[in-house]
Amino acid sequence: MVVTAIVAIFAIAIVIFGYKKLISEPQMNKAQEMLYEAQYRFEETTPDYSLALNGDESTPGFAEVAEQYGNTPAGNLAKMYAASCALRLGDLDAAEKYINSYKNVKGIPGEMINAMAEGLKGDIAVEKDDYAKAAACFTKAAGISENDFTTPLFLRKAALAYRATGDEAKAQECYKTISEKYPRSVDARDALKQLAE
Repeated sequence: MVVTAIVAIFAIAIVIFGYKKLISEPQMNKAQEMLYEAQYRFEETTPDYSLALNGDESTPGFAEVAEQYGNTPAGNLAKMYAASCALRLGDLDAAEKYINSYKNVKGIPGEMINAMAEGLKGDIAVEKDDYAKAAACFTKAAGISENDFTTPLFLRKAALAYRATGDEAKAQECYKTISEKYPRSVDARDALKQLAE
């Protein structure tokens, strides 16, 4: 019985090791390689969002990376990029589908990516004229990763969304937080201007 248990544990260990070395790692490497090619098109001086999303005969796009390797870190990131491309191309339903399939990542660098993903949900809501949802998403995004870049950016977007809903008090609260907590951010000057009006 003990020998059988040891053999079973050994067999499970071999299967796990084999899966990692023969399937999981090659998939992650391939996904990363494909993601890099799509990112290059996304980040060009004049980006081709359609090409970055859909790819062509020679290079894949974010949609293919997300579909084939969505369970890898690179595939997960491709979902966020795909949502951003679809949003810029005006396909709000596709953008929403991609961003809703994105899974939050762990760690401090991941927090900023998670904040950007939540902010993207807010951008989609703005395009759909759902300003209450947008304000909630931007407020949540501002709290995910506190830093001088994303936090004031999303607080400013939240303020604009709150204004669109008619909630001037919450808009002013967002501007006040920017001016007090993030005075060196690029959004601080606008926040002070809004508070002075």
